[in-house]
Amino acid sequence: MSANAPDEDTELLETAEVPPDLDGTRLDAACARLFGDYSRSRLQSWIEAGRVRVDGEVVARTRQPVHAGAVLTLDAEAAETFTVEPQDLPLTVLHADADLAIIDKPPGLTVHPGAGQRDGTLQNALLFHFPQTAAVPRAGIVHRLDKDTSGLLVVALNLKAHAKLVAELQAREIRREYEALVQGELIAGGTIDAPIGRHPRDRLRMAVLDHGGREAVTHYRIEERFSQFTRLRVRLETGRTHQIRVHLAHIRHPIVGDALYGGPLRGSGLDTALREALRGFPRQALHARELELTHPRSGRRIGWSAEAPDDMQQLYALLRRHAPRVG
Repeated sequence: MSANAPDEDTELLETAEVPPDLDGTRLDAACARLFGDYSRSRLQSWIEAGRVRVDGEVVARTRQPVHAGAVLTLDAEAAETFTVEPQDLPLTVLHADADLAIIDKPPGLTVHPGAGQRDGTLQNALLFHFPQTAAVPRAGIVHRLDKDTSGLLVVALNLKAHAKLVAELQAREIRREYEALVQGELIAGGTIDAPIGRHPRDRLRMAVLDHGGREAVTHYRIEERFSQFTRLRVRLETGRTHQIRVHLAHIRHPIVGDALYGGPLRGSGLDTALREALRGFPRQALHARELELTHPRSGRRIGWSAEAPDDMQQLYALLRRHAPRVG
């Protein structure tokens, strides 16, 4: 597995429709335009490995022309170069049946092994607690959360469930709602509709791009207001790498504790204890709070919720005590 594979909440299969201006373009060139997070040479190798589909059919020829309206599907997860072993790691399982499990992931737990971390991950734990996931791609993990983001994940426990859940995610029918503590005072909710792609100069970062980014839509509303900070509820419509973090930073309300996108802590006249807690918060204050989906076997619409972990709750308590909203 690539050490640089994105771990933020994002679909594992990426799709894009060929626009009119790419009609007749060879497949690798179209992929390079539409999947700008990856180099052309990597995309070419993935095409040759059969990991790109055109309208649902595998096309392994880089020079194959594609036509406007065709839907390209990319499996961008690099093949593992080592065996992922089961490990008896603690898991908080909110629900499990024959088809799926709902996990409440703590902050600090990496989802997939990579070259820099080959064990101690959610995937290792799933292989131990749900051995049947060894027969499912990526141990059944349908979407990801960043290592330092806490909250809800759905895991498919068999191949049929995996196929249905992936299709549901791609159709934007799985509802994912988060809570985030951001810098600054927002006065109303809104929608951020701004394309996201790899930062042109810093390959570790994503950015809002005027050209070449992929569609990204984030909805947010106010949950609680403090002096100089706001607690938000955030709903993903799409699932791009680092989407919530990038979008909130884009509107100049970065998430507290986000070392990659947040910049220095803003705020004046803060209580000493509060300032130290905010400055020392060790992760982005982002939690996947609600998850709703259609069950792959019963067809029933079901959902789960999980309160933010103690570290965020303690931060809220300090803000209520030392930075209550006035007026």
